[in-house]
Amino acid sequence: MLRASHGWPSLVSSLFLVVLAVTGAILSVYPLLDRWQNSVATPESLSVAELAQRVQGSLSGVEQIERSANGSILAYYTDQDQPAAAYVSPITGEILAPYQPSGWESWFKDFHRALFMGEPGHYLIAVMAVLMFLLTMTGVIMLSRRMGGWRALLRPAKGTLHQRLHSDLARLIVLGLMISSLTGLVMTAVDFGWISGTDGAEADFPMQVSSLSSQPVGSLDALQQIRVNDLRQLVFPFPDDPMDVYSVRTSAGNGFVDQGSGQWASWAEYGLLARSYEWVYRLHTGQGLWWFGVLLGLASLGVPVLAVSGGIIWWQRLRSRPRIKHNALATQANTIILVGSQGNATWGFAHTLHNALVEQGLVVHTAAMNDLAKHYPKAERLLILTSTYGDGSAPDSATRFMQRLVDFKASRQLEYAVLGFGDRQFPAFCQFAEQVDQSLQALGMTSLMPLERIHQQSSQNFRQWGMELALILDKTLLLEHQPARPKTERWQLISRQDFDRERPTVILRFQAKGQQTSRYLPGDLIGVVAPGTNIPRFYSLASATQDGFLEICVRLHEQGHCSSFLHNMQPGDELDGFIQANPSFRPTKSKAPIILIGAGTGIGPLAGFIRHNRERNPMHLYWGGRHPASDFLYQKELQGYLADNRLSRFEPAFSRHADRSYVQDRIKQDKLLMRQLIESNAQILVCGGRDMAIGVSSALEEILAPLQISVSELKEKGRLLEDVY
Repeated sequence: MLRASHGWPSLVSSLFLVVLAVTGAILSVYPLLDRWQNSVATPESLSVAELAQRVQGSLSGVEQIERSANGSILAYYTDQDQPAAAYVSPITGEILAPYQPSGWESWFKDFHRALFMGEPGHYLIAVMAVLMFLLTMTGVIMLSRRMGGWRALLRPAKGTLHQRLHSDLARLIVLGLMISSLTGLVMTAVDFGWISGTDGAEADFPMQVSSLSSQPVGSLDALQQIRVNDLRQLVFPFPDDPMDVYSVRTSAGNGFVDQGSGQWASWAEYGLLARSYEWVYRLHTGQGLWWFGVLLGLASLGVPVLAVSGGIIWWQRLRSRPRIKHNALATQANTIILVGSQGNATWGFAHTLHNALVEQGLVVHTAAMNDLAKHYPKAERLLILTSTYGDGSAPDSATRFMQRLVDFKASRQLEYAVLGFGDRQFPAFCQFAEQVDQSLQALGMTSLMPLERIHQQSSQNFRQWGMELALILDKTLLLEHQPARPKTERWQLISRQDFDRERPTVILRFQAKGQQTSRYLPGDLIGVVAPGTNIPRFYSLASATQDGFLEICVRLHEQGHCSSFLHNMQPGDELDGFIQANPSFRPTKSKAPIILIGAGTGIGPLAGFIRHNRERNPMHLYWGGRHPASDFLYQKELQGYLADNRLSRFEPAFSRHADRSYVQDRIKQDKLLMRQLIESNAQILVCGGRDMAIGVSSALEEILAPLQISVSELKEKGRLLEDVY
């Protein structure tokens, strides 16, 4: 609901919001130009009486003096019976420059305020201001949920390039957009008379004045009491009319001064409402706060970027989910299917299940696990299909499920079943599905059927699970699902480097066959689709696009279909694969130290990070292998990186060598250095097997104890990232 309230208004109003933002950014420059070109520093002690006398001495026929919020003094006068205006010096009263109203400024003001549409345009702009405010509010709430709460709002954003750009830019400019939209709404309400911008504090024009003869303006006591920096407007009496008066507006109020006595003939003090509206006007236009106006203008320029990146995110999300026909409303469905998927594979299985249940007459609602509602009033069963990401983490479409589960209220008749998808070669096989199952049990819900796990997207296992579900529901379910082959590119092997005959490991380098369309960085993944299957296997990249090759490090697994295929490849052979970005596992772009920890083939992306450390920022590598004579991966390259300072420190550990050490042992030996680096805001990246990662976490907990920092705190702040299998 929240995402819809943010997304659809953005899409519908994006063009108008961009126009409003860009014109506002352009108008924010004019207060700066006014101050820069026409403003002369005014002495604090200079009175309005002195200023008026100086201007009157320089310009014959002066009729009015105005002081802009930016400090420039503008005089209106008569020159050879023709009206004229000029910027004048408050020091001498002499002309600084003729006043020429900017046609462009007027054009942009009319466009910004009403789109040249008169009153309908004013209403439309008011609606856009409301939408801008609502979008900023919903955007902040969504971002806080995505980051894990309000306290985590300033942590590094995760996701794709467009998601990170959208989140980071929004956090930077959201306050400016909220101020612009709120102040714009207040000004529009005042223009339409919905609220008052004053306290009704307008001085009455005097019906009687003194009979004294007109005195020089410089001698008038009332004007001597007003500082020029407080002046807004001074209107001179009509020449040779002793009954006329000086009209004065200041920051404090307005009134009329008797030209004979020099005293106030009437005066009205501004109240809180008028003063507040003046500040609203200043905050919105930058008049009198030129530097703030420039900041708001820069914030406004971020709106087109947000519009484009938000549109791309919406389109990518729309394309990432299969179109499910006959998808009932959540409030009307008797069967709820929730999907946790990192890519699209699990959505495909859910789509097949959805169609089969609908054919049996059930009312089915299918959605992402992140969209778990607080209550399903008519639901009798909740079916959850989810994969597991990395080392037991939630996949993209389920990252907020556990948080939303706290507010979930299950009805008594609601039963559940969880179906996990994964690969048994990874230690965290279906671990997130197990966590979901345990959490639903903890809520006191009744299990419709035991947790089932499906290995490597097996269609046979899925069909068998469907048959068991059919018996329970007393329905006929034929879950015939064949995973779709992902769109791939062709890659040709150009070189291979073999290690360790006992546990064969190979470093493979590929080049794109034909025109390459995918871009990649170290730490991203290639999904390899081996012959005879449509199910990809993912490998971390040790290279970037600009290297001119794609490099992976692969160990041979027993009964590993894809790893066997890769190990049997020879230069000139080709494979089908696709790039999957992995922005959640990358070093930060800062001068802070980087600690790289890995074992075995986990060295691949770490070596890639070091290779691309062209700024020579501090990088410390701790890596574990079996024996330096058999599996010292990237040995020559790492020695070269040490020599050219791309790598600051390298501590290898070998479990089958004389000292029989592991990578966590090396970390403990360097505990003082580790503490020093972490106190210097170091980021830690861990890549390799799950057992290694557990040992490293234990060692880090011991090292961090004196600093009163925990591993979980580092993870929450994005200072400890893991790519574990």
